[in-house]
Amino acid sequence: MQNRITLLTLAVDDLEVAVRFYRDGLGWATAGIVGTEFEHGAVAFFELHGGLKLALWPRASLAHDSGLPRVPASSTEFSIGHNVSSKAEVDAVLAQAAAAGARVVKPAQDTFWGGYAAYFADPDGHLWEVAWNPAWTVPAD
Repeated sequence: MQNRITLLTLAVDDLEVAVRFYRDGLGWATAGIVGTEFEHGAVAFFELHGGLKLALWPRASLAHDSGLPRVPASSTEFSIGHNVSSKAEVDAVLAQAAAAGARVVKPAQDTFWGGYAAYFADPDGHLWEVAWNPAWTVPAD
């Protein structure tokens, strides 16, 4: 298996609320909710940098499709990292996310590893880390 991720799916409680957060609040492009004609088919896709796609799918649909029971969501299962080019950009992204309705979990601050980072949770509690790492170069869009 090649170590390539092409799609990241986030289970959400309210698909319309989640789409508004990512589309309207963060400014990410999407064709909107598709697949509503199918039971458990409604989903929204977002094109991310580098060819990665983000899917928002109702929690009940993901449980149904996988055959697993629904369990309580936990923000500490994993985090999604968004690396940026400066401390100022960390602050700007965090402010945009908060204005869009995210809950700031940890304000931006210097890190023990020499960077600068913050955490926010989207409306479904998915944890995002926004970080500037002085040792990494972030490709320009």
